[in-house]
Amino acid sequence: MSGHSHWSTIRRKKEANDSKRGAVFTKIAREIAIAAREGGGDTDSNIRLRMVLDKARAAGMPKDNIKRAIRRGTGEDKDAAEILEIMYEGYGPNGVALLIDVVTDNRNRSVAALRHALTRQGGNMGDPGSVAWQFDRQGLISVPANIDFDTLFEAAVEAGAADVIQGKGEDDHEIYTEASDMHAVSESLKEAGIEVREIDLIMKPQNELTLEVKQAVQVLKLIDNLEELDDVRRVFSNLDVTEEAVMAFAATAG
Repeated sequence: MSGHSHWSTIRRKKEANDSKRGAVFTKIAREIAIAAREGGGDTDSNIRLRMVLDKARAAGMPKDNIKRAIRRGTGEDKDAAEILEIMYEGYGPNGVALLIDVVTDNRNRSVAALRHALTRQGGNMGDPGSVAWQFDRQGLISVPANIDFDTLFEAAVEAGAADVIQGKGEDDHEIYTEASDMHAVSESLKEAGIEVREIDLIMKPQNELTLEVKQAVQVLKLIDNLEELDDVRRVFSNLDVTEEAVMAFAATAG
């Protein structure tokens, strides 16, 4: 997964683009609403809400938008439509397994958009359970690349991290944890004076599928298009995301 961090950097830059910020705010607002619905609006007791609010502030989301999203989740906004979290399964070109993390207030709209995007680029929807068994839920903590890696490695391992991957250039260092350990490891890093850019629960493939660069770029284009959809929060795959494939994708994307 040598190119995974670089792929994350590309995604983050796209989200920072002014023309994309409105769509990013919409996605984050739905995440806030779900977190508030499940654990209440108090960030002291609701770790998930605290995590999403950190993401919202990092994205520059206005305070009023955040407050409205929390009210929607806690039920104070009686007119708001119900928001659903759904993990759809599917396949991309060359048999790559996909998990598509969706947050939506309209299931039919989401399914239609996913099906169209997949079939247009050589993929297809999968039945429930057809893909999910190939992935494990893990925590992912991103740390800016200007943090000394040796210092980070020692602190992360001491805190209970499962793996630490060094970023290259401007790409983040990545710390993988058991899902249940993610927040504890993150807090330990902060206490050690290490900046944490982002924490997230991800679906990590048990085994990765290696493709030729041209084939891998096809899959990355599909993933990119899926993540452009308003209802899609994140796409996970079992593609071996190499640095060569990411660079080739970036070249085609301009």
